[in-house]
Amino acid sequence: MSEQRTIHTAVISVHDVMPETLTAVGHLLNALGEIPPASVTLLVVPGRRWQQADIDWLHEHQDLGYRLAGHGWMHCCDAPQSLYHRLHSLFLSRRAAEHLSLSRSQINELVARCYGWFADQGLNSPTLYVPPAWAMGNVAKPRLQALPFGQYETLSGVYHSDGDSFDRLPLTGYEADSPSRAIFLRRFNQYQRYRAACTGLPLRIGIHPYDLRHRMANDLLKDVHSVERAMHYENYRDGCQKRQH
Repeated sequence: MSEQRTIHTAVISVHDVMPETLTAVGHLLNALGEIPPASVTLLVVPGRRWQQADIDWLHEHQDLGYRLAGHGWMHCCDAPQSLYHRLHSLFLSRRAAEHLSLSRSQINELVARCYGWFADQGLNSPTLYVPPAWAMGNVAKPRLQALPFGQYETLSGVYHSDGDSFDRLPLTGYEADSPSRAIFLRRFNQYQRYRAACTGLPLRIGIHPYDLRHRMANDLLKDVHSVERAMHYENYRDGCQKRQH
């Protein structure tokens, strides 16, 4: 498998946008270079301690063209109870996958509350919901059609609730805060770039606020600066040469 650094089409998201990360997120957005704001989605965590200055920050960036999306409620959870959640926490999410500790009805309530928060702050209602750690939990697709968001992103792709369709899309991540994570993510990302190049599907580039401080900062910058065409979640299908449902 040869290394692919030219990324023809990408969909870029910045995770964990909350009051305590806004400074880091601002530095990250500055590092994106020529990527237009309208092609960058900010994943907002509503349940944190938002002050008026923080809400103003969201309004300012929304006015600049950045798109806002829902990203859980607190982005943290209690100690995992199930074996699946314990393994998920150990290898991927630590304590971020809050959906995995909730019942189906609790997830439904969380998603609906997340959606309503944006309008309560005078912000545009988002179309996209991304559960923390991309872990949707115990919610069947038919139930998602009754919830307010139009799109739901998981590790494997994006579900469109209005048309009941799912696109499997490659994904890269850079949250390498340990040597073992860096080794895994470099191999994982290489394969995902290869998938995107071979299939013509957009590459989802998922960025976390402190990625520029971690071991894969250079990988992140190389990927972002290799993007030929940046799109967003509402129009990425226009850039698909092949589509999977």
